[in-house]
Amino acid sequence: MLLEGASAQGTARRFRVNTGAVVEWARLAGMVIQMGARGGIEPVNSLMAVPDPRRAYRRLAHEDRVFIEMAINSMPAWSIRAIGRHLGVAASTVSRELRRHRVESGRGRGASRETKYHAGVAHHHTMRSRVRTRTGKLDCSELRSLVVSGLNEKHSPQQVAGRQRIMFPDRPELWVSHETIYQALYVQGRGSLRHELTVVKALRSGRTRRTPASRLPSRDVRPWLAGSRITDRPAAVADRAVPGHWEGDLVVGPDNSGVVTLVERNTRFALIERLPGSRDSATVIDVIRHQIMGLPEQFRQTLTWDQGQEMSRHKDFTIATGCPVFFCDPHSPWQRGSNENLNGLIRDYYPKGTNFNNVSDDAIEGLVDQLNDRPRKTLGFHTPRERLNQLISSVALAP
Repeated sequence: MLLEGASAQGTARRFRVNTGAVVEWARLAGMVIQMGARGGIEPVNSLMAVPDPRRAYRRLAHEDRVFIEMAINSMPAWSIRAIGRHLGVAASTVSRELRRHRVESGRGRGASRETKYHAGVAHHHTMRSRVRTRTGKLDCSELRSLVVSGLNEKHSPQQVAGRQRIMFPDRPELWVSHETIYQALYVQGRGSLRHELTVVKALRSGRTRRTPASRLPSRDVRPWLAGSRITDRPAAVADRAVPGHWEGDLVVGPDNSGVVTLVERNTRFALIERLPGSRDSATVIDVIRHQIMGLPEQFRQTLTWDQGQEMSRHKDFTIATGCPVFFCDPHSPWQRGSNENLNGLIRDYYPKGTNFNNVSDDAIEGLVDQLNDRPRKTLGFHTPRERLNQLISSVALAP
């Protein structure tokens, strides 16, 4: 009945047994059963065996198994060799078929139970075993090692996948999609990578499953400083085609601690420097001036900031560096999205509550190096340092 599409509950009512007995019978027959009023055995693609012309032998088809069932139950029963001769297969094939697909029947345990051969159950079980499970791409030890190495360097799955195509352009077997990596991280039962990582968090978000993104905050269009709003910023800044335009902000901690973060919009190159235990405007501007003055003049075009009070003396900065400052609209972090992303990366290293007064300058310098050597999808999976060096070289070689 199960093979004919009946549910487990319907089968139980037909034979006047409980549903548990039907489930146990199905398990003994090698079938996977789905529960519920509309449940039943898990279907297979086909109940007919398709001959493979490339092979010298043939597999047993459904009608062959029906004949075997009739032959062994006839009076008198056919011998295994006679069945094999009739079907045109070896006797060992018939013997193996009967041995592999025995179904226990009867009630209770011991002598009251008997073993029978059922053609439908045998063929269903055989077809299920032939359904090939797709080999995971990350089963390749070399590729898996490269992916784990990239994740341990705090590269995202997308960055790892993109970098593989650059590093191994002639070896597509070492290419992998970022979705495959996410599946290996999210789905614990299928090639999980988590136990092979040395970092605490596999993903910067810290999530172990996908969650819908939150809504962006509502926009407030109030200007903070007349003449220095983002709408007053040159239009050339928006398309990121021209280098030298920066975004900045503070990442703060307790005890008036924090770091100043700057990121170049074209190359995503980051500059990070620790504040000396003070966040007043004069101190912040002095740190930014020290950061940006080490760059060629062509790379000091504009700076986009939020409306924090730490930049209330931005005109002093502009006079000292020649780099004008423009301010985003209130509650509009996407207007300086590269810097928001950079600050998120920094929080992956130093979570909220970190006292930056206790973080050494060497640790900050190591953080900057790792972030600037991080491959980025928006850069074709090149690194910010590579792109900035290319631009500086082209400027130096220009007549």
